[in-house]
Amino acid sequence: MCLEWPIKEAGDNNRSEHTNKKDNFNMPLSQLVNNLKPSATLSINAKVKQLRSSGIDVIGFSAGEPDFDTPEHIKAAAIKSIKSGFTKYTPTSGIPELKEAICEKLFKENKITYSPQQIMVSCGAKHSIYNCILTLCNEGDEVLIPSPYWVSYPEQVALARGRPVFIPTSDENDFKVTRKDIENHLTDKTKLLIINSPSNPTGTVYTEEELFDICNFAIQSGLYIISDEIYEKIIYDGVKHVSPASFGKEFTEKIITINGLSKSSSMTGWRMGYTAGPADIIKAATLIQDHTTSCPNSFTQQASVVALRQENTSNEMLIEFDKRRKYIVERLNNMEGITCMLPKGAFYVFPKVDGLFKRSINGQSVNNSIELVSLVLDEVKVAFVPGECFGSGLYVRISYAVSMENIKEGMNRLENLLSGVAVV
Repeated sequence: MCLEWPIKEAGDNNRSEHTNKKDNFNMPLSQLVNNLKPSATLSINAKVKQLRSSGIDVIGFSAGEPDFDTPEHIKAAAIKSIKSGFTKYTPTSGIPELKEAICEKLFKENKITYSPQQIMVSCGAKHSIYNCILTLCNEGDEVLIPSPYWVSYPEQVALARGRPVFIPTSDENDFKVTRKDIENHLTDKTKLLIINSPSNPTGTVYTEEELFDICNFAIQSGLYIISDEIYEKIIYDGVKHVSPASFGKEFTEKIITINGLSKSSSMTGWRMGYTAGPADIIKAATLIQDHTTSCPNSFTQQASVVALRQENTSNEMLIEFDKRRKYIVERLNNMEGITCMLPKGAFYVFPKVDGLFKRSINGQSVNNSIELVSLVLDEVKVAFVPGECFGSGLYVRISYAVSMENIKEGMNRLENLLSGVAVV
């Protein structure tokens, strides 16, 4: 079970007595919704903001968004679009100019050739992934998900009435699955494999050889593949990002590439993601989008054309992320009971913290990462995300998409807590 923060609904103290009666006003929620877990990252981030609004000095390491502003030329393009009156509905799958710009980007940077008919623009990469899962999964179909995983993958599979099947990994194998791992989890109901490189929450990046071996085997086994590449431009140490759909025609026919502008262009709130894949899948996914959101935001689309055709992942941002990455890993590895792998991509570290379980911390004992995260937040006002939320309870996720000043202060508070020094 993942961490959940209690939320008091407006009007809880003023409910009419009629709401407690078993009458026609009783409207139970669907079992599908009752089985869903809230997004832990969003829930904890909301809790951090709530505490801050109350005047409490909280350092939050939970948010999955760059702390850099959207580049000025992108904001200017959106303003120009609004002022020109481009504020109406667009085609469901995106305006032609944006789809062409996406094709240009994928050809130039990822070595994949697509036509505009093979592109669908959605309200963020999360929306893109969900559209594809709904398009591909029938009830009972199994979806292979390497664990630890991004929190929304299994919930989206559940919403499509599929069955998530987790392939466990650990820091001992760099959080990577192998061909053999996939083979061991295959059944006659397996339909889809999700690959995320660079990875949230671990920062793992697969090599070209590893991706080819995994994807080639999956395709030969009759699977479709969703390749989530939202962190492709946040990558370090000269490591190369590889899109598995670039391996050839046989791969482009079975691989759906997901990307967007949230991370690379600091456009999280703009909600701009896209899907590239076989034309029949894109056509079907567009039909789903027809009846859910319709088109993405109109002026965001025009601004995204500018974003795609101009380099936006600044060297300044990557250099700063790299400094933070190295600093936070060094600090964590110097704390007794914690070990942390140096990630190759994204802006998260995923330290192993089970060495702190059963140990007295400020006079208290914790048994899992949920209890540890709660203790750290209560005692020193530092917010992490427990590993249970990502399917790996021996770890916590820490985002370093926060200022170096806050990273230093957060690490100081954690270290003081663990060493028994007086805490805030």
